[in-house]
Amino acid sequence: MAMKKETTIQAVSFFVNLLLITSVLLTLLGIAWEYSTRWYLSGFANAVLPYTSSPEKKVVAILAWMEHGPVRDTEYYSDDNANRDPIDTLNYKELLNVCGTATNAFVNLASAGGIEARRLLLLDAQGMNTNHVVAEVQLDGRWVIVDPSFHAILTDIDGHLLTRQELARPSVFRDATRNIPGYDPDYNYEHTAFIHLARLPLVGHFLQAELGSVLPSWQERINLTVLVERQSYDTFVIGIVLLCLSVCLRRVICWYGRRHSILPMSPWEQLGTGGIALFSAIAPAKSERNVPTS
Repeated sequence: MAMKKETTIQAVSFFVNLLLITSVLLTLLGIAWEYSTRWYLSGFANAVLPYTSSPEKKVVAILAWMEHGPVRDTEYYSDDNANRDPIDTLNYKELLNVCGTATNAFVNLASAGGIEARRLLLLDAQGMNTNHVVAEVQLDGRWVIVDPSFHAILTDIDGHLLTRQELARPSVFRDATRNIPGYDPDYNYEHTAFIHLARLPLVGHFLQAELGSVLPSWQERINLTVLVERQSYDTFVIGIVLLCLSVCLRRVICWYGRRHSILPMSPWEQLGTGGIALFSAIAPAKSERNVPTS
């Protein structure tokens, strides 16, 4: 019985150590990837945005670049229509013409230029499907609407910048989109979300309804746009979460092992054992090649 318990603890310890090592590597990958992405976006923003301009002029400069910027690759060689890599969304014209990836490019470039921006989903009447994706930008203390795929800042007939609450009124929405060719009237602001939890299988509707009733403004308080829109940041966050989880599990195993006088294998011992097994398997092969044949 004691031998079986020790075997079980060592087996569980092995998999937790494997999770710990994987999470460390994933976190390091995320840090390197995020640093590279930020460095790229910073250089891109410096080339596109006027450094000393106001935030509103920077937004206009981004939209002008997206519409009339230098020649970019026209064909995107991938089947991934939901690509969220800024390096791709900023460099392929095809992706800049799709609302989701165009908003991704705008938000990442605006953030690199020191502008606070986040994506906004325009939902259908049932709140199930996303009709369109736009961006909210904080200008003069207000979250105003920018539509990157149509290269427009939505304003009323007097030229005042509009928020999503103001655009929820049909008359204001009609006036704001009257001069935008091909603008679909279904792209209205009656139902909006920052994170579309309803699309999650099984629990999506429950989570969206419960969080909406308990914490109506939870999505506004937490800006999750970078997490959703940047794969490098996703990798870093997932690595940190797995690292914290594996450390906690490791502590539980050590506590349980001490109670039963069993010392679980440490991650370093596991790496050392694996390295010894790897190189000791290679060594005989080398020695066999050196044995002279009779």
